[in-house]
Amino acid sequence: MAQPKKYVPDYLSFTRKERTGIIVLVVLILMFTILPFLFPFFIKPKPADHTAFVKAIAELNIKEQDSSKGFAKLNYDDDQNYQPAEKKYYPTPAKGDLFFFDPNTLSSDGWIKLGVKEKTVNTIQHYISKGGRFNKPEDMGKIWGLHQDQVNRLIPYVRIEAKPPINFNTSKPSLSYKAYEKTKYTTASVDINKADTSAFIALPGIGGKLAGRIIAFREKLGGFYKVEQVAETYALPDSTFQKIKNKLIISNTEVKKMNINTASLDELKMHPYLRYNIANAIVQYRIQHGNFSFLQELKKIMLITDDIYNKAAPYLIIN
Repeated sequence: MAQPKKYVPDYLSFTRKERTGIIVLVVLILMFTILPFLFPFFIKPKPADHTAFVKAIAELNIKEQDSSKGFAKLNYDDDQNYQPAEKKYYPTPAKGDLFFFDPNTLSSDGWIKLGVKEKTVNTIQHYISKGGRFNKPEDMGKIWGLHQDQVNRLIPYVRIEAKPPINFNTSKPSLSYKAYEKTKYTTASVDINKADTSAFIALPGIGGKLAGRIIAFREKLGGFYKVEQVAETYALPDSTFQKIKNKLIISNTEVKKMNINTASLDELKMHPYLRYNIANAIVQYRIQHGNFSFLQELKKIMLITDDIYNKAAPYLIIN
């Protein structure tokens, strides 16, 4: 068997041509490695021309100034303190039909037809119901929520009916003055099961919020069956109710009824006179004892007092 040492010199020895090729290859590698570092000594770089760059920056500045013309500019004083620019109001075109009207007598539907927002209409009706009056077309500008562009649009169509002139009789030798009588504003009766928000707002002491609460309470109950129920409206002062009580009427006492044998817990607890604890007691009694045979059987539930039963009974049925 041949010894490994015998073949080692054969692999590590080179011929003359091989040695020459290796030297040439090493020289070329070194030359191409060093050559890029020698370029700056032989090739001078050309000076950069910034003219095109400056021109492009100038064009961008012009475009930026043009695009900012539609916005309000910020002002700065000499001390570089910020000063708010003059506020500009860009009105949106008003929608609505134009016609001649008296603002003292125009109904809510009429205002809305003119293009006035419902919230502003409620403000106007509340102002008139409190005894306010428009004496001249320019008084329209005093209404909160009515923008100046809307005022300018409506003023040409305002026709205010003149008040009857006060006659002073000076033909008599002795001066006599007619006692001044404050104008009394009478409000038509309001049907509490049919009236809308504007009808309630026309009542003394009732604003937009209270009018909305009365209607919301009516919807949750399923209708009123007597006038006194209005006094139970949340945040309605008793003094205010006493003022409007004689103006409230009820022409139809039919209310929405719930079947206590089939209504779910969620349906029962939504009624203002039952709420969760009483509604749950009704459902539990029904599970333990079966369906109610007659409505008075509700009184067997300890939580249902005579007062609660008398208030809730008109809204409940058993079949």
